[in-house]
Amino acid sequence: MENLTRRRALSIGAALGLASAANVSGAWAWSSAGSIAGTDTVTDPFSVWDPVADEVAAKLLAEGAVPAVNRAWDSWVDNKDPLPAGLPDYLTDYLTQANRLPSWADPGLLAASEKLYKRLNSYLFVSESLGSGILSTVIPREARAVYWSAGGADMKNRAAKTFTFGYDLHSEEAWKPTGHFLVSANKTRLVHSVVRNLLVTSKRFMETADQPKPISNGDILITFHSVATVAHNNLKKWGIRLSAEEQAADLHAWQVALHLLGVQHQFIPATWSQAQSQADQMLWPVVAPTAEGISLAKTLLGYIEDPTLGLTKGFVNEMVRYLIGDKYADWLGLPSDWVSRALIRAAWPTYVAFREGLSPIAPDGIYLFDQFVRGVAMMFLNNGTSPTQTPITLPTGNRPGA
Repeated sequence: MENLTRRRALSIGAALGLASAANVSGAWAWSSAGSIAGTDTVTDPFSVWDPVADEVAAKLLAEGAVPAVNRAWDSWVDNKDPLPAGLPDYLTDYLTQANRLPSWADPGLLAASEKLYKRLNSYLFVSESLGSGILSTVIPREARAVYWSAGGADMKNRAAKTFTFGYDLHSEEAWKPTGHFLVSANKTRLVHSVVRNLLVTSKRFMETADQPKPISNGDILITFHSVATVAHNNLKKWGIRLSAEEQAADLHAWQVALHLLGVQHQFIPATWSQAQSQADQMLWPVVAPTAEGISLAKTLLGYIEDPTLGLTKGFVNEMVRYLIGDKYADWLGLPSDWVSRALIRAAWPTYVAFREGLSPIAPDGIYLFDQFVRGVAMMFLNNGTSPTQTPITLPTGNRPGA
């Protein structure tokens, strides 16, 4: 680990009185009455995984079929594309059932989400990629799972694949036959299942594991909140006006996305209010520094810094502080830059309002913010060399040395 040992990270957590995901006080209390299922039961989502997909992944690994699957589904991109030839029969059978929208998906709301995301894409991109990307490094289970998986050893490629999921969801064609999200979601769900099967074989990962296996329904929901619920709050903070229909469309797109990722309906929030309530129980109580997360954050931020574009270390660090807060940035050891801080906190909301047509005033630093959005985009767009997405592929192992 760079600059921080596991003992040092844990001692910081102890000094700050932080809790891990395993010892948050109180039992799980969120009722499914607030979910799209509309029932009234209390089930711990951290004890629920994705058994059907996990069984498929286990077979793929046992048979050594992953490389062949990656080659076969490379051409499977558009929602309208047929399932590719050359897949094992059991994988084709699974995807035949999984690769479809749920019966409750609302075409009108999904179409409205495409229109909304076309308008908000750049701001959601900054919030969800840089803000939520760095926030994920102070979510202990997520940071450790990412670090010890194969993707943790090549974070630029791993981040680009994560971006593909978000990019496809926020595309103005996300749900159309020519869009990609249905395919990307199904590939991502299988990636999760393969990683579940692989990480339990990692001695280094299992040393600090507090679950029988990683990426439970609860963990996926934590990621949802760190991305979508945080972005929803940021839009409000930045003064962006959303109608009731637009807010419903945004949530509905994520509800369908969670379904496609294998999250049970009893856990998927029915309203933004319920999402906030759920996040208050499952996300904010568990954030803490880890050696793995600090290493990942340092790597990710190093990709964005580009002094030739004006994106100095100080500016990037302060933009992260603005997006995730000083407390978490301090855990990650990000130095402050008071000049950049003053510029960002005064000008960024005005920049967003100006770009949204809600303010006639162009803020100071508008060029710098344009370069910032471009710089973050280049981090994720196929390593900055092409506007194409990075293919989502299944791993065959864990991080070397795990």
